[in-house]
Amino acid sequence: MKLLLVEDEPQLLSVIRRGFSEKGHEVSAAMDGTTALTMLENHHFDAVILDLMLPDINGLEICRRLRAAGNFTPILMLTALSSTENIVTGLQAGADDYLGKPFKFSELEARIMALLRRAGQEHKQPDTIEIDDLEIDLRAKSVKRGDDSIQLTAKEFGLLHYLARNSHTIVSREQILDNVWDINFDMGTNVVDVYINYLRKKIDKPYNNKLIHTIKGLGYVLKP
Repeated sequence: MKLLLVEDEPQLLSVIRRGFSEKGHEVSAAMDGTTALTMLENHHFDAVILDLMLPDINGLEICRRLRAAGNFTPILMLTALSSTENIVTGLQAGADDYLGKPFKFSELEARIMALLRRAGQEHKQPDTIEIDDLEIDLRAKSVKRGDDSIQLTAKEFGLLHYLARNSHTIVSREQILDNVWDINFDMGTNVVDVYINYLRKKIDKPYNNKLIHTIKGLGYVLKP
């Protein structure tokens, strides 16, 4: 399953993403409505977990815009505003389900799987991820850029895979450490910067079009 998580609380976002990732699902994240809409316009997702209160475009407006554009990806709205009136408003805006905070992850997972069953979707993991001329084969654990094969270590491949799964989304050093190295954030470590540099030498330096971008003070993003 390919899931888009739209949530502006970093700690909650990390918990939900880890929960679904541990179940073998591919999770992309957006922390504001503008980013979410851009990702939904450019990528296919099997389902969306959507926070109602976001710093720019709220979840209701995102639902309305998606449905008006003919995008009927299943949406579960996740919010602390869980009165009957809020639920009705969310469903009328186009959400398929509504779960109030706080919640148990097991219920969230069960509701998402129920949405997918009702939508009649098959949950196949993609064999490849393509970004511009970069191709990542997840089964063979191989990487190509154009006609060139690129040799990566296991950890370099893991880092590239994580960046690719979250393409067009800025990921922080903390998120990378948490998902690629599975260690708590340590202000003193520069392992992420070191490995980003390794990747740049292999997949960016020989080519004119750079894919790995540093966003000062925020982290990194993989995009054309």
